[in-house]
Amino acid sequence: MNQLISTVATTINPVGNDGDDLQGKVIGILNAVIAVLGIVAVIVIIMGGVGYMTSSGDAGKVKKAKDTILYGVIGLIIVALSFAIVNFVISNIIAGAN
Repeated sequence: MNQLISTVATTINPVGNDGDDLQGKVIGILNAVIAVLGIVAVIVIIMGGVGYMTSSGDAGKVKKAKDTILYGVIGLIIVALSFAIVNFVISNIIAGAN
């Protein structure tokens, strides 16, 4: 698990950030956390899809599965927006401090 997190952190480290400075380290850690949350959102969507496929037409199970998929998609959108906002804010804070 630690290897997965470190791989994800180095993969999504923004271009031009070598990770040796404060900005690179902070953005790398936050991007790793956001990546894990994105993976969790995708897993929720998959679980909703499996629930939908195995609902056998039961209206209650279908509604629950559709809601699960919807919540997963909303979570994925929030993760994507938070990725952009965090990188923008931290880049401007660190650049303003210099």
